[in-house]
Amino acid sequence: MSPFTRQRSRSIAALGEVKLIIEIQRWLGTSSPKAPNGIGDDCAVLAGSPRDQLVTVDPVIFGEHFDEKIPARGVGAKLFNRNLSDIAAMGGRPRAAVVALAMSKDVKIEWLRDFYRSLANIARRHRVPIIGGDIAHQPTGLTATMTLIGESPKKRTLARQGAQAGDWIFTTGNLGGSRLDWHWKFTPRLAEGQWLATRPEVRAMMDISDGLAKDLRNLQPSGTRAALSAGLIPISRSAQQMSRSSKQPALFHALTDGEDYELLLAVNGRTKPETLQQAWARHSKLPLTCIGRFVKTRAVSPFADEIDLSTYHGFEHLR
Repeated sequence: MSPFTRQRSRSIAALGEVKLIIEIQRWLGTSSPKAPNGIGDDCAVLAGSPRDQLVTVDPVIFGEHFDEKIPARGVGAKLFNRNLSDIAAMGGRPRAAVVALAMSKDVKIEWLRDFYRSLANIARRHRVPIIGGDIAHQPTGLTATMTLIGESPKKRTLARQGAQAGDWIFTTGNLGGSRLDWHWKFTPRLAEGQWLATRPEVRAMMDISDGLAKDLRNLQPSGTRAALSAGLIPISRSAQQMSRSSKQPALFHALTDGEDYELLLAVNGRTKPETLQQAWARHSKLPLTCIGRFVKTRAVSPFADEIDLSTYHGFEHLR
């Protein structure tokens, strides 16, 4: 039976990424544990060791994640760093990596050399050995996939689940405009994620890869809405630059562009935001901004400039 169809109603395009993941979980049934031990978080958590073991996998695909404009070293950095960002999102430490390549026969040797040298530089910087991988032929194009293994530095592993009504919503850094080079020049927030994992007031965390407006739903507790203040969103200069050419507000880019790779977290609502921010300032020069709060679905808005998130959508694969 052919794996392909021309009928949209029978193709994965009819589902999109979110619904497809739900279907995969249903097809796997009891063979796949619930998140974070199974599908549904930034990394899968392998319990049973003194420290939780973390496993994540991400590819970079020519024509989808990079093109000729990005140097080979930039492609290697993007592949490694987006996997490191998943480890950072759970407060973990990276330990080892494997890399698999599927590529056509016309890939340049010098391009591949620079790609692997980039991986080597990052591996040495973070003391993460590349311990294996695989090479396979595909008729056209190039796909590089990394599987990264990490561990939780403490017994506690931060997951996407755990936020409660009343919790504050924080983000690191600035958002939007990643297409102006940030998507391959970003720094994974490893040290920041590890520090946040030590803070008892932090209930849940993830990284922003598909856009704040979309990714926030993964932290949102049942029966609540994410009330965000437009005036509190930390908008990057790149988002402002893109706004001038796209004619969309800079806020639109900050909410929807994706590939920011900043950390998004839920903080106990009984915590004073400035208390966490003051402690953070002694640890990092990176901005840590309180941008809103999870409130009951029908609750009165805590902000006069609350964003209607139903009008914003981040990136979704297969749409």
